[in-house]
Amino acid sequence: MLGRWIVQRTVWVLPAASAERSHGLKYRLYCGNASRCLVRYDNEAGKGDHRHYGRREEPYAFTTLEALLEDFQVDVNRLTNE
Repeated sequence: MLGRWIVQRTVWVLPAASAERSHGLKYRLYCGNASRCLVRYDNEAGKGDHRHYGRREEPYAFTTLEALLEDFQVDVNRLTNE
């Protein structure tokens, strides 16, 4: 029932890679609503690549942008029963 959820994918290409973001991207991928986050992938400063899955927060092993988007979509489909 994806109609009940907000799905947002935001990816910025940075002017240069850094030690913290060696892939040169800043991203935030989100699925949830006003009261609940189902899943979020992001790489905020100080935390690096990671995933919020329900109440858990865990490291995410970034390989490529395509794999990141695919992993996020798999989680969205699983959690929304799509």
